[in-house]
Amino acid sequence: MLESCGSEGTEVRPFAYFAPATLDEALETFRREGEGGRPLAGGTDLVVQLKEGGHKFPYPRYLVSVRRLPELRVTEWRDDEGLRLGAAVTMAEVCRHPLVQERYRVLVDGASLVGSWQTMNMATVGGNLCNAAPSADTASPLLVLGAKAHIIGLGGERVVPLEEFFLGPGKTVLGHGDILVELLIPPPLPRCGAAYARHTPRARMDIAVVGVAAWVSLDEAGRVAEARIALGAVAPTPIRARRAEAALMGRLPTEDVLEEAARLAQEECSPISDVRGSAAFRRHLVGVMTKRMLKEALARAGG
Repeated sequence: MLESCGSEGTEVRPFAYFAPATLDEALETFRREGEGGRPLAGGTDLVVQLKEGGHKFPYPRYLVSVRRLPELRVTEWRDDEGLRLGAAVTMAEVCRHPLVQERYRVLVDGASLVGSWQTMNMATVGGNLCNAAPSADTASPLLVLGAKAHIIGLGGERVVPLEEFFLGPGKTVLGHGDILVELLIPPPLPRCGAAYARHTPRARMDIAVVGVAAWVSLDEAGRVAEARIALGAVAPTPIRARRAEAALMGRLPTEDVLEEAARLAQEECSPISDVRGSAAFRRHLVGVMTKRMLKEALARAGG
C-alpha cells in the first residue's frame, strides 16, 4: 500500500493506493478495506476528478489499480461468441488491433477520438464506460455492436447488456467491490456495417456536443434486416433511438427512409442547453448526423 497526499496549492486530499497482482487480490482489497474505494485503470478521468477535490463525485478513501490485471488485458476472439475485450485495454491498443480494425471498425471510430495520443495510450475502454459520461466516445459504438459488460464483484459475477449499464451521469450499475472485467461483443453479421462520428468545436482534445453511432445489417435484397442507432451527449445516458431503428426495418434504405429515421431520432433525444450548445442545436445535429452515419454504415455494409 502507498499513501498519497496533495501538495500545497492543489485540492488532492490523502488517499490510500493498492496495486494487486491478480483479480482475486483486488477483490480481497475491496472486501478488507470496505466502502469508499474505487478501481483505477488509466486514470485520465479519475485524476482530474481528484484534482477537483470531489466536488462532483464522492472523494475516494482508497484506489485499487486494475490496469495490469491479466483478466482485464484480454483481447480474444471466439468463433461462437465474438470478441472478448478486456476493460483495461487502452484506446491506442484498440485502434491498432488488426481484428478490431477488420471486424469492429466503428469501435476504432470512437476510440481514436479520445483525447491526444498520449491520452489514448493511458485511457482504457472500461474507464471510458465506468466514468459514465453521456458523451463517452466508445459508449455509442459499443451499444450498436450489442456489447455486454462482464462484471465480477464481491457478490459474484454477472453479465449486463450495455444498455442497462448506465444509470445517469457518472452513475452505473457497479456497486462496492464490482469490477468491469471485459466487454463481450457478438460476431459481426454478414452484410453489416457500422459507423460513429461526433461533433465538437475542436477536432481533438474535446468532448462531444453530439455523438451518433449507426449499425445496419442488410438482407440479400438490400433491405434493412436489422438496425441500431445510439446517441451520445443528448440524454442523461447514451441511448438507443428505438423508433428510428424500427422505421428502417424491412425497408430499402432510400433517401426518404433515412430522412424519416433521422427525424425520429431527433424526437427521441432529450438534449439540454449549456455553454457548449443549445438544445435546439443539438437536436438539429442529431438529425444531420444520424442520416450521415446511416449512409456510412450502409456503405461499409456494401449497400
